[in-house]
Amino acid sequence: MAALKITKDNFESEVLKSDKPVLIDFWAEWCGPCRMLGPVIEELAGEVSNAKIGKVNVDEQPALAQQFGVMTIPTLIVIKDGKVVSNSVGVKPKAEVLKMLNV
Repeated sequence: MAALKITKDNFESEVLKSDKPVLIDFWAEWCGPCRMLGPVIEELAGEVSNAKIGKVNVDEQPALAQQFGVMTIPTLIVIKDGKVVSNSVGVKPKAEVLKMLNV
């Protein structure tokens, strides 16, 4: 399963009302580190069943990036029960990203 494309239109239903934790990767096409992290995020989307994995393109969804104070990309944020429970800036190895989800 591919990572969900999160937009302002589906944010509430996919993230805020999710019964599972949601890992969101804030990224952009032009961002080299984002392209390095991308395959890890897609891999996790196919492997993790007790959390949702999503991506927010900051160029397409600037309001979401602003809402979470994203100043540097890639930024990873974990939201559980509508609240940010973990966040991280920069490229992380898969094991560290999994730790953010407490998987």
